[in-house]
Amino acid sequence: MNDETTAPTATARDQWWLATIGRTVVWARLRVREAGTAEVFDSDGNTLAYDSEDSARAALMDAEFSAVDGMDEDDAAARGFTLAELDPPTGSDDELAGRMVLKLPSRH
Repeated sequence: MNDETTAPTATARDQWWLATIGRTVVWARLRVREAGTAEVFDSDGNTLAYDSEDSARAALMDAEFSAVDGMDEDDAAARGFTLAELDPPTGSDDELAGRMVLKLPSRH
């Protein structure tokens, strides 16, 4: 049995988004389904369903998240880190739940 909230289908597309608070990175995964619906896996381990990719993106932007795919070094520097410091978490949804908030080391 395939649980759609934990196992991506061959046609699902995942996009990583982030928000920052100082040197703390809060991750969110946007998953776009074949039918055009979307879901966001948030830093609390919740999966939030949306009727479209656009509505999921709008919700993330309203919460001050930015897509990692479109980020360059200047964008990262404005948030207080480098792109080299970023590596989206990996694992099943159960494993991700504890990895969605990352405290980056302090800079001296």
